[in-house]
Amino acid sequence: MSSIPEFQQRQIERWCAGRVPARLRDEIRVECRRRGGSVTILERRAQWSGDVGSEWIEQRVAQLRYDANGRWSVYWADRNGRWLSHPGFPEADTPVPLLAEIDRNPDGVFWG
Repeated sequence: MSSIPEFQQRQIERWCAGRVPARLRDEIRVECRRRGGSVTILERRAQWSGDVGSEWIEQRVAQLRYDANGRWSVYWADRNGRWLSHPGFPEADTPVPLLAEIDRNPDGVFWG
């Protein structure tokens, strides 16, 4: 697996930060976690009640994978938590078109 270029990691981080208006970030956030050649995008929500606890609830939205050829692909998590390749969406040279596909979410696999 190749190392993700820093400028492309920053593109993903900026996209995540731009998903939620600043005034709502104490309730909901979109964040990313990098591990090796993959970046997992998470939606995090504050607990609805302080009685429940202070831990945020996480839902996996998508995973972007960077391969040794410098190509990106996008995956979605099924109900069992397995990552599946997004059907019919090709690889890309940058994460930008894949982030646009996550935004578009035509078949509801990313945002539910």
